[in-house]
Amino acid sequence: MPNAADILWFKQNFQSDIQAAIAGTGFTVDFMVALACQETGEVWPILRHKPLSRDQIVSLCVGDTIDATGGRGAFPTTKAELLAHPNGQTMFDIARQGLIDMATQTNSKPYLHAAQDPNKFCHGFGVFQYDIQFFKDDPQYFLKKKYESFSETLGKALTELHDAAKKIHLDNKPSLTDMELCAVAICYNTGSFNPVKGLKQGHPEGGRFYGQEIFDFIALSRTVTVPAGGAPAGGNATVNTGNANGSGAATGPFFQVATQSSSLRLRSQPAVSDPPAANVIGQLPNGQKLRAVTGTPVNNFMEVETTLNGATLRGFALADFLKPTS
Repeated sequence: MPNAADILWFKQNFQSDIQAAIAGTGFTVDFMVALACQETGEVWPILRHKPLSRDQIVSLCVGDTIDATGGRGAFPTTKAELLAHPNGQTMFDIARQGLIDMATQTNSKPYLHAAQDPNKFCHGFGVFQYDIQFFKDDPQYFLKKKYESFSETLGKALTELHDAAKKIHLDNKPSLTDMELCAVAICYNTGSFNPVKGLKQGHPEGGRFYGQEIFDFIALSRTVTVPAGGAPAGGNATVNTGNANGSGAATGPFFQVATQSSSLRLRSQPAVSDPPAANVIGQLPNGQKLRAVTGTPVNNFMEVETTLNGATLRGFALADFLKPTS
């Protein structure tokens, strides 16, 4: 799955497009990056190392497969159901070739194995994965391969996200918290959101839920910064460790996050900003292990360092929610 270096590449190439598209909404660049990581993070982080243009990489972002055996609730449940629909054969050919091209370029063993079955074809299209179930309502999007354009896949995702936000009554908010963004993402993934279940909703994989993955990817994306408006590939950009007071390894005692909520905010300074989220550089999940830089609190904040999803985070966390550990 994507790490900080992958996100750096993604932001260098697509941040300016995203910023323009989300202007005036409650969505953020880090949220859209998190969505891209979760939806096609098994594709573009591999392809970025190949001699391919960004447009070629976008065009190869397809995923998930259907065959003739069923087991899927949405249209098409099988290959036969797709073929029976108007232009179904053309759609199958596109989805089938997309699978072959992506599998070949990524050298993914699971997808290469799937491509050996002539009945297998992809059902997710574009960086943000628009599902083939919508082929009935919007056939030209698929038949004309509009998903191969980043602006098209981004625009389609934002339309779906706005619909999801409206469904859970978050569409009129000028800004959204990380938890609210995750709620929108869960609804985007499943069509609904249950506040009682928190982040443990959405498609589960490897023991973790879609909502939990989005939450962590938002935090990881926040550690990666590029100049305002984005930067060209190879331009100046940094992975921000959140270290506001100099460098050097942490040498203090060990702690773990102990909070009644799902996460603890990591801040760039030992104070709550105004607005409260302005100096937040990451979200530490409950139980996250970390080490204090010195072990001496400042304004009841402890400067700490930890590793989350492959990125080193350093900043200030409220000492009240840190429990000593070995």
